[in-house]
Parts: sequence; structure tokens; C-alpha cells
Amino acid sequence: MFIKKEISELNRLNVEEFKSIEKIPLVVVLDNIRSQHNVGAVFRTCDAFLVEKIYLCGITATPPNREIHKAALGATESVDWEYFEKTTDVINSLKHHGFSIFALEQTQNSISFFEFGTDYKSAPATPTALILGNEVDGISDDVMALVDGALEIPQFGTKHSLNVSVSAGIAIWEIFKLLSK
Repeated sequence: MFIKKEISELNRLNVEEFKSIEKIPLVVVLDNIRSQHNVGAVFRTCDAFLVEKIYLCGITATPPNREIHKAALGATESVDWEYFEKTTDVINSLKHHGFSIFALEQTQNSISFFEFGTDYKSAPATPTALILGNEVDGISDDVMALVDGALEIPQFGTKHSLNVSVSAGIAIWEIFKLLSK
């Protein structure tokens, strides 16, 4: 029989401890995310995997926001974030600071997560930025023109995409495994 752990048994960090602990060298960039619930879910995932920072861009809602809070459950207090009107401004700044920029997008040259990090060519250099795009249109073309590579989550059913917050969870976990070795 499996007995669920009590909250006190999970040994989670408090906000002050989270702020002071070393993060993985990953930032997440949200390019015009429409759903505030998706934004909140990404905050919560970034908290779970010690992501350094989230950049909220364009029409992406920012905290404090009731709908973001419903999914984030306080992660807007622990995870650092910053708003930029133009996603391209964030990307150019991150490139200037030595980040490798990866889009989570289906492109003709996407690297599948089956292959990502398995060889020198596809291994992420650190620090790394992961861009997640709009729920309908994906990542904007002007941002795609600036990325170093595109990552793709293999899918085998009838739908052509996953919800952005689900995609974020999968991608951040896969990158976390590579960067925390």
C-alpha cells in the first residue's frame, strides 16, 4: 500500500530559500501567451525545476493577476520574472549575455527531444533560453529569425500540438535533466 506524504514530509523550500539557492542556467521566454492559466502553470513548473527567470512578453499577462495565481499557487513570488513589450528585445539581450536560444516549435529543422543533448551538435550550451509561443500562432516569425535552434516534442496521435503549459512542463523537465548533471 502506498501512503501519500504529508506536506511537511516533502521538505520544500520556502520563498526566501528558493530565492537564495542556485538555479539551473535556464530562462523561459513567453512570447504572447494568451491564457493566464497557462502563464500560471509555467510559473509553477519553473518553480519546480529551479528555473532562473521567466520573461513575459507582448500580450502575456503579468502578476499580480487572479487567473495567473490560480495555477501558479504562489510561484509568482518565488520565480523571478520581468516583462518586455517586444520578445525580440529580450532575445537580443540574452544573446548579448551569451545565452543559447531555443524555440519550442515544430520547424523543418527541429531537434526532437529524443535526440536533444545526445551529441555535441545538439547539446545546449549554458546558459540556455527556452521560448514558448502563442497558443494559436506559435512563436512569431521575427523571434524565430533570432533563435539558435528549435526543439520539438515527439507526438504520435492525431493532434498537431500540445497545450503550451503541458509543452513547457515536458521541455523544462528535459532541459533540467541535461543542465543539472
